[in-house]
Amino acid sequence: MAKVTFIDQGIEVEVPVGTSILEASKQVGAPEGDACGGVCACSTCHVYVEQGGALLSEAEEDEEDILDKAFDVRHTSRLGCQARIEREGDISVRISQESLEAYYNEHPNVPRPDNLGARGRRPLSSG
Repeated sequence: MAKVTFIDQGIEVEVPVGTSILEASKQVGAPEGDACGGVCACSTCHVYVEQGGALLSEAEEDEEDILDKAFDVRHTSRLGCQARIEREGDISVRISQESLEAYYNEHPNVPRPDNLGARGRRPLSSG
């Protein structure tokens, strides 16, 4: 088993090897978007892998092509639908603002957290 932590939500889940980050998020209700249904056709499941990237499958060309169109791509960026857990251990991810926005747009009956703006983005802090 591997432990996946969704850092900003404070949610952890244990899942078997072979599970994708997107599948793990759905098991515990973490707000990760999946407009295309998890078939690598959009970037709404974009996450940042903060810990445990070596435990995941390598990004393939299709995933990298989709990430080229995503917002705020970083060296730790992965598509949750394509990042499959290959080994046991601890994995920590942050769900991108793009993914959060997509999730709340896809689930209009789910209340947006107070720290998200109307479009899903965290408001800029003052000062």
